[in-house]
Amino acid sequence: QVQLVESGGGLVQAGDSLRLSCAASGRTLSNYGVGWFRQAPGNEREFVVGINWNGDRTSYADSVKGRFTISRDNAKNSVNLQMNSLKPEDTAAYYCAADSERRWYVSLRPGVYNYWGQGTQVTVSS
Repeated sequence: QVQLVESGGGLVQAGDSLRLSCAASGRTLSNYGVGWFRQAPGNEREFVVGINWNGDRTSYADSVKGRFTISRDNAKNSVNLQMNSLKPEDTAAYYCAADSERRWYVSLRPGVYNYWGQGTQVTVSS
């Protein structure tokens, strides 16, 4: 079983940047597809961005395309999420999740992911 820990959340102003990290232990994260999801109070958990196990396929929600970038840092056994030009509507708890199947594509469905981190809060003020 892989354990995931998110970090890097915080309070920022609109237009600022933030970098989230998803650090894994217990297993090698490069063997898992990884997705980032977010959930604001009263809202459904939504897909933000994902990367397949190989790192050669990514998928972005339209709302973050051009602003967010996902990447793997295999040396640190982690996946990063660079968030630029943050907007108040980006405010949410952000979760990383690992897909135990070595899929060559990125799944946008939360139910596909087997392991989840505890979340990190991102708050963007206007």
